[in-house]
Amino acid sequence: MAQVPREQAERGAAGALSKVLVANRGEIAVRIIRTLAEHGIGSVAVHSDADEKALHVRLADESVALPGIAANENYLDIARIVQAAQETGADAVHPGYGFLAENAEFARAVTDAGLVFIGPSGDAIEVMGEKVAARRVAAQAGVPQVPGTTDPVTSADEVRAFGAEHGYPVAVKASFGGGGRGMRTVAGPDEADDALAAAQREAGAAFGNSEVYLERYLSAARHVEVQIFADTHGNAVWLGDRDCSVQRRHQKLVEESPAPGLPEELRAEMGEAAVRLAKAVGYAGAGTVEYLVEDGRFYFLEMNTRIQVEHPVTEAVLGMDLIAEQLRVAAGGTLSVPTSGPTPRGHAIECRINAEDPAGGLFVPSPGPIHALQVPMRPGVRFDSGYEGGDEVAPHYDSMIGKLVVWGPDRDTAIRRTLAALDELVVDGVPTTISAAKAVLAHPDFGDVSFTTRWLESAVEFPGVVGGVSEDVAEEHGDEGDRDEVWVGGRRYVIPFFGGAGAAAAPAEPSARRSRGSGTKRKAAGASGAGGSGAVSSPMQGTVIAVKVADGEAVTAGQVLFVVEAMKMENPVRSTVDGTVGEVGVSVGDVVTAGAPLAVVVPA
Repeated sequence: MAQVPREQAERGAAGALSKVLVANRGEIAVRIIRTLAEHGIGSVAVHSDADEKALHVRLADESVALPGIAANENYLDIARIVQAAQETGADAVHPGYGFLAENAEFARAVTDAGLVFIGPSGDAIEVMGEKVAARRVAAQAGVPQVPGTTDPVTSADEVRAFGAEHGYPVAVKASFGGGGRGMRTVAGPDEADDALAAAQREAGAAFGNSEVYLERYLSAARHVEVQIFADTHGNAVWLGDRDCSVQRRHQKLVEESPAPGLPEELRAEMGEAAVRLAKAVGYAGAGTVEYLVEDGRFYFLEMNTRIQVEHPVTEAVLGMDLIAEQLRVAAGGTLSVPTSGPTPRGHAIECRINAEDPAGGLFVPSPGPIHALQVPMRPGVRFDSGYEGGDEVAPHYDSMIGKLVVWGPDRDTAIRRTLAALDELVVDGVPTTISAAKAVLAHPDFGDVSFTTRWLESAVEFPGVVGGVSEDVAEEHGDEGDRDEVWVGGRRYVIPFFGGAGAAAAPAEPSARRSRGSGTKRKAAGASGAGGSGAVSSPMQGTVIAVKVADGEAVTAGQVLFVVEAMKMENPVRSTVDGTVGEVGVSVGDVVTAGAPLAVVVPA
């Protein structure tokens, strides 16, 4: 944590800060700006060209334009952000989560400029952000962990050797990131080459460093994390836990606090282990220690050196404002909660509402305008969002529209209240994950706490889906619809496909999209973007990051031809016919629109 003047430290409250630049966008920027306003602290927003009219810009006291569209031109430009803070007279910078939040170089650049970084020191970020180093610290602090490598891996042979020793599946994970970015699961030795290359490519794009390491993948584990907080006076506590097991493509969809069904002794052991880890690196600020829990034992996964996306559920059960606590600690104050493990009041659930179409389990990114946004007015309901009606979800960044957070006096009540709120939440204009969240909460396994991190992708049928395909597509094609399960670079995709020419239909226009509790109706063909005619088109707007075929190459049905990245998610585009590639129309780096032609496969 950056040092602050003695007089500031003695004041020890958020009010010691006068103006804070928020180095982020979307709902977390809005969340921080609103807390700053509550404490009488000025706020400065930064924005790209695409975000010029965004909600966080409208709410901030001041804003600074960082020209360009791509994140590396603005939200990831350390020098420009620090300069913006200095020119606007800010005395602190809050990084939010994502982008530069866990970048040690950024933290140091902020403090070197004489500003307060609202987060841990650059040294702590560096140690815990480099996952291999973090594993070493965890071992020294006596925190249990799954078998894994202690050095970065660079070859597929190393992956195969690790699998032979420890068994499959094996997780290839980014050394300098989290949140599922740069992670691939290797089910067997023949997948090692593609999985390693994909993980390295995604890690480099997301975190600026392509180093990866290996862990034994626990196939029947729950994902449970512990919120920790520490100040600059040597105090460190753990503030409850959260269950984040409901995931797709390693991205969380539903979170809750406290984690249900854990023995209290295990819960306390996890909390104390998290505190030991924080103290081992001289931590200060908000942090989250993530574990995998299986068969009554817990294993260290990683430490996120920032505020977590799902922090509101902890706030709901503890009656705290964790952003305000970050400000307090950054200003040199002591923790407002002096002891670990405060008893939670009731139960809270968070549903991430993303601009994605979940039909068929695909979760296809679906940017576009939000014509109307109606939030339910119910007791215990909160909606953190970066958008209002009339705003547009841009394809250049992540797909999150907002987070529906619901509190109840007990878990059963929280589930029922969340389902009711999901029924009433309206996002008109783009498909969303509302229907997927409803499917999760209504499933008996969720109520019984009978789920693992692999449960969502293997056990849940989504509304608007018949046999794995959307109802409206099934109606058009009768019984022709089928579902294909493919693994691309270690990730499982459930892809509907058809033999008719209609399979290549482009997504509906944004004006025809509506997402509510009843689900999304969308005339679409699935993620392959390739129909029986052999025409191959992009299923979404995005950037081509891999071209796996050449003109004149023979291909088979189901073969991946391209990979298109949209809203930080990689999406395979494949052929649905056997044939020969007539012409490839795009190159790596090309930005394509939904329905844009990529290639033509001449059927055999």
